[in-house]
Amino acid sequence: MKTRRTALLTALATTVVLGGLALAAAEPATPAEGSQAPGFKLPDQSGTLHELKQYQGKWVVLYFYPKDDTPGCTTQACEFRDNIFAFRKADAVILGISVDDVDSHKKFSEKHGLPFPLLADADKKVSGTYGVLIPVAGIASRQTFIIDPKGKIAKHYEKVVAKGHSELVLADLRTLAKSGA
Repeated sequence: MKTRRTALLTALATTVVLGGLALAAAEPATPAEGSQAPGFKLPDQSGTLHELKQYQGKWVVLYFYPKDDTPGCTTQACEFRDNIFAFRKADAVILGISVDDVDSHKKFSEKHGLPFPLLADADKKVSGTYGVLIPVAGIASRQTFIIDPKGKIAKHYEKVVAKGHSELVLADLRTLAKSGA
């Protein structure tokens, strides 16, 4: 009886591990720096649709975040808000994306006076395409992409600390713009 239970538990553990590996293998890889940024069409907090291609000719700061109105996400969004004029001077637009819905984005944006679009990726497809989706949690991880005026990924921040991130992105954006990247 004990041997059969051990064999059953081993088979179950193997199935879980292999299933997890298959799930990980099925997730799209994060697009590499220098590659074309994947296109998307998503609604913002007011329901207006945004497509990446409409920003051709501008720098785009595309930041993915886990959840509206949580401490880290609020810090990050408010720092982007506080630097909005510097980003505009750099001819850059800021687009935030999470898997929250339009209504959640609307409340979050209004509460904190966010002057940029928050895009609702409720079906999680864009987060998956950019390789930032955490399947087990069902949310996007905190990652940022700077997309150049030609639509290519110029910089990817894989491990983002919310506090101070806006300043770091702004400094890198200025450097990239000067170098003509």
